[in-house]
Amino acid sequence: MNRRIVAAGVLLIFAIAAVALFLRERGQAPAHTATQSNVAAAQDDSGRRVLYWYDPMMPQQRFDKPGKSPFMDMQLVPKYADEASASGVVVTPSVQQNLGMRLASVERSSSGNRITSVGRLEVNERALHAVPSRVSGYVERLPVRAVGDPVKQGQLLAQIYSPDLLSAQQEFLALRNAQNLSDRSALATAARQRLQLLGMARSEIDVLERRGEAVSRFGLYSPVSGFVTELATREGGSVQSGAAVVSIADLSSLWLIADVPERDASAVQVGDEVRATLTAGSQAPIVGKVDTIYPTLNTQSRTTRVRIIVPNEKGTLRPGMLANVDIATVTRESLFVPSEAVIYTGTRSIVIVQDGTAFRPAEVQVGAELGDRTEVLSGLKEGERVVTSGQFLIDSEASLSGVLARLSQAQAATKQAPALITSRGEVISVNHANARVTLAHEPITQLQWPAMTMPFRVIDSQAVHSLSTGDRVQFSLRPQPENGEYIIESISKESPR
Repeated sequence: MNRRIVAAGVLLIFAIAAVALFLRERGQAPAHTATQSNVAAAQDDSGRRVLYWYDPMMPQQRFDKPGKSPFMDMQLVPKYADEASASGVVVTPSVQQNLGMRLASVERSSSGNRITSVGRLEVNERALHAVPSRVSGYVERLPVRAVGDPVKQGQLLAQIYSPDLLSAQQEFLALRNAQNLSDRSALATAARQRLQLLGMARSEIDVLERRGEAVSRFGLYSPVSGFVTELATREGGSVQSGAAVVSIADLSSLWLIADVPERDASAVQVGDEVRATLTAGSQAPIVGKVDTIYPTLNTQSRTTRVRIIVPNEKGTLRPGMLANVDIATVTRESLFVPSEAVIYTGTRSIVIVQDGTAFRPAEVQVGAELGDRTEVLSGLKEGERVVTSGQFLIDSEASLSGVLARLSQAQAATKQAPALITSRGEVISVNHANARVTLAHEPITQLQWPAMTMPFRVIDSQAVHSLSTGDRVQFSLRPQPENGEYIIESISKESPR
């Protein structure tokens, strides 16, 4: 029991550093790479069972069939089942019990859910109205005096004195009363239309026609019921032709704007049902549907705005009110694991999968988090068993095992290999600017390297300038203990035979 406690303590000490190194060295596998769990058993010419194929220079990448390595100019090497297991960390049942490990299955279920968010009521921008003056003049009367004043449809907003409109009225009356014009009716009709274009209401023109006397003022009337949102002038002020005198917001309908987190935004669709409750709690719940999903993302809060149209015929709702929004997304089938099974590293998400008697880390792509479950979009299969408690120790052990194995190999290679390793090869390409050369070298028995093509850095940058493509060269490699790489200490052309 003491030995187990000591071992667990050692794992905890090295956990942070080991898991970081492990995850950094695990690159993104090509599309045709394979994991231990999905490679079909095969046999080669020797009759031995092959688990997978790999590149000796990139042993962490696995492939489900033989062929040429995508990383180096060499053939893939088989990994046999009777060799040392590399599927993961083996944990005995007794150790699992001591670590308090718990397992759960990857399950497929409906992922339709209700996304909760915070929203606010805003003015319906489609119901904003500007009331302009169509002629230049002066405001002689302004019944609406302040922003926020309620107005009714057809209500007088302002009376404006306009010399231009006064002269147009006089022209209309003159044409109407003329006796010696053959087309008097047509001209009078055109003059009447001009008065309408200048902003006079039909009722005002009818009064003008009955009285036969021009008036110096004309009125601006509200096209809708709502509230004043802007006053561009005051009583006695001047107005210009085409300038808005009053702006009105129709509050018979409002917009409910909800901020949906970035990770949930893809699940929301136009038409999804929405139920919102005002934080004040004084109103009945708001029921509606998603009308618009904004195409932009707030880079600070990482949220997407979703718009819902809310009826407000009674006028009890006001812009600025806050609400708790509940959006019911479309139901779909997805894989789920307990949320506690997912390890977030900042750059990727990892789960520990049971693989026979061993455990291995698997990188997954996660989706929405629903309660205590997390949606898995890729990386797992239905029915697989994942660790929900104690997985960090297993991940640390896997990292530490990989580090120790590589360290042992490096130490063994250092003891067996001389300080400088000499070989021959042919120059494939030369990069004079970076002092690098790509060689197709012969097998290097000291390093157990087969013949292949690979790039090297050359210490002596002057030596690189004397090389050309196709040259046969002899070179010496020096190991770099800090990163495990090999650089060319010296390189020279071979004498032609």
